[in-house]
Amino acid sequence: MSAKGSHQTRSAHLGDFAVTPRMLVVTAWALLVGALGALAAWALLNLIGLVTNLVFYQRWETELVAPSAAHAPWWLILLAPIAGGLVIGLMARYGSEKIRGHGMPEAIESILTRGSIVEPKVAALKPASAAISIGTGGPFGAEGPIIMTGGAIGSILAQGLRLTADERKTLLVSGAAAGMAATFNSPLAAVLLAVELLLFEWRPRSFVPVVAAVAVATVVRGLILGTGPIFPVDATGLDVTAAANGLAIVVGLTGGLLAVVATWLVYKAEDGFARLPFHWMWWPAIGGLVIGIGGLVEPRALGVGYDVIEELLTGQATISLIVGILVVKTAIWSLSLGSGTSGGVLAPVFMIGGALGALEGMIFPDVIPGFWAMLGLAAVVGGVMRSPLTGVIFTLELTHVWGAGLPLLIASTAGYALSVLILKRSVLTEKIARRGLHLTREYTTDPLETFFASEAMFTDQESMDTAEMLRRDQAPHEGVVVHPNDTLRHVAYLFAEHDVPEAPVVDDGRIVGLITLRCLLHARLHDLNEDRQRERVLLR
Repeated sequence: MSAKGSHQTRSAHLGDFAVTPRMLVVTAWALLVGALGALAAWALLNLIGLVTNLVFYQRWETELVAPSAAHAPWWLILLAPIAGGLVIGLMARYGSEKIRGHGMPEAIESILTRGSIVEPKVAALKPASAAISIGTGGPFGAEGPIIMTGGAIGSILAQGLRLTADERKTLLVSGAAAGMAATFNSPLAAVLLAVELLLFEWRPRSFVPVVAAVAVATVVRGLILGTGPIFPVDATGLDVTAAANGLAIVVGLTGGLLAVVATWLVYKAEDGFARLPFHWMWWPAIGGLVIGIGGLVEPRALGVGYDVIEELLTGQATISLIVGILVVKTAIWSLSLGSGTSGGVLAPVFMIGGALGALEGMIFPDVIPGFWAMLGLAAVVGGVMRSPLTGVIFTLELTHVWGAGLPLLIASTAGYALSVLILKRSVLTEKIARRGLHLTREYTTDPLETFFASEAMFTDQESMDTAEMLRRDQAPHEGVVVHPNDTLRHVAYLFAEHDVPEAPVVDDGRIVGLITLRCLLHARLHDLNEDRQRERVLLR
């Protein structure tokens, strides 16, 4: 093989997926998806409020309220989650099993295995089941269900259009991100969540439509729900010292440890439910019993808990509430989620992480009220979701304390690092793996894209003779010819498209080499050596 330099001008070719007018078409549809996603988020929040009011207050209102504020009798606190679990089990068995779980793994599975096709009934059943689960006291968030619901809206629209599977994926993710942005008024975090969790790529063809959908959803959200931060924190006097940044590492590591424990509990619970000798339809009711018992111990652990998160982030939570949330919320969320009920993970993670940070803030130096709770929130999000940047941006957009960016980044990354070191997979990818799917969340440059055909081709006489023969035999098949400045990625796509194992390399009408499937391993071997081969180069 030759070893020519790699600083050549690359040709536009198959496999680059360059920006085309199709991106503009998909972006136009994404604008509609964004508006519909925002309306779906608004509808879900109102539906959760309606169920909560009906169950705990016996009134017909849609305002989001805390179940604990009703001071309901003990039997209602105990039995309401059980009844909700029974209804969800029936909906899952006789409606669609896709409503089980917290939404994000289901959206990922749809993207990976079903060409981003979501059944229309999921768009109706998922928010209904989530509203019942949360409204009857379930300690879950609305974001997972709205991701699935918004994604279903985008997918259903895409199914009615003549689109590729990748374009359907883009509209599915556009709907999911739009719903997330509208729920938390967090456009940047929604886009990051889409990139870190759902798109599995970083390309203009998908990024631009997703941003368009999120932008529209945020504007619509402002018109119907307001434009202010969900949990505003007074940042007056914020002065992040070197000591505070150093202690952010401690918050991050403890947050990562809590994330590991919570994730472990979720899947131990799932394993335990799987061993029960009766149908999974009944599992959510058992999870409801766990919720009810927890509610008797700490009533404020019930429901979506936005009021508790606000108290934690503004420094108003009492020690009893902090400890109660840290222990009870973690336990009932982890154990009941393992039952396969319907509900999201972000709001509970916000609350658990905020409680941890608030507890540590009692011994750490004062910065501003709620500062350490913010760091705990970011750390646990980074550890549970394995999305450290999303954890940082979420916290900033929820509170508007923009000056806390560095300590949040430190805490979130430390939590993420500890989680990666201890657990093989996250709370999201473990569920995917248990369904027999392989999923990587690591992004890297394709080594085939960093080498040219001229660097990997065979140039010996025998290969040149073979190349000449191939050129004559393949002449009727336009395009089965490689050029020296074609990347190996292009060559791989060319081989796949034409079902050939080798092709001549031609430069200005002259054969200069032969490229084969074996040549593609040249780039893979180089990538492997860079990852594993250790050497000292300074003293050479």
